[in-house]
Amino acid sequence: MTIPIHTESPADLPAIEPLDMLVIAPHPDDAELGMGGTIAKMIHEGMRVGVLDLTTGEPTPHGSEAIRRQETSVATEALNLTWRGNAGLTNRKLVHTLDARQLVASYFRILRPRWIFAPYWNDAHPDHVAATDLIEAARFWAKLSKTDMPGQRFHPERIYYYFCIHLRIAVDPDWIVDISDHWDAKLASILAYDSQFVQGRPTDPPTMIDQLHYEAANWGRLINRRYGEPFATKEPLAMKSLRDLI
Repeated sequence: MTIPIHTESPADLPAIEPLDMLVIAPHPDDAELGMGGTIAKMIHEGMRVGVLDLTTGEPTPHGSEAIRRQETSVATEALNLTWRGNAGLTNRKLVHTLDARQLVASYFRILRPRWIFAPYWNDAHPDHVAATDLIEAARFWAKLSKTDMPGQRFHPERIYYYFCIHLRIAVDPDWIVDISDHWDAKLASILAYDSQFVQGRPTDPPTMIDQLHYEAANWGRLINRRYGEPFATKEPLAMKSLRDLI
């Protein structure tokens, strides 16, 4: 089944059952890099997971908007996403404006996700930093009344943060998800972006794909599993039980 990538304004989107998780990505491929394994795992466990790309990610050295749309479609199928859309904001010029805030808040009101996943707040890429600031503000705005935003007022329960950063920093996550059974889906979703991660990249090891493998294996090692993905939170985690801890 082909999963469409919606480019309509939030007010024009087809009706959809509320999502459990909505991952916000500054560019197509950020969600796959940062938490593709967790996305695949949650979908496998029956959750409804969407990705909202804020921009097309173009221009890039080996891509184009047409190429990137095709690659995003392949990656979307690899993860079996419930929903995917593109907000149509401008790559390299992503800023937190009031118009952008209202746009993202409108997506929240229409899609009604329980949890939001945003890029980690400390990054060298200005688009990523702006995206996180924008997402946090849009979460608040989504619950406003007496507004011309489409949909009913809504407040996502949580914002969590995934790591897809451009800084060589020692990442200190709040928790790590075991993605051992879903590494292949994550890798397939990343390799879908041939123009970004294969073309023009050095072929001598370690390649970029090798490095992604090493990183996932390292996070897995820390929880005594084969592969893992790290996450952070600004708000305390609430737990009903310790049964799922590993």
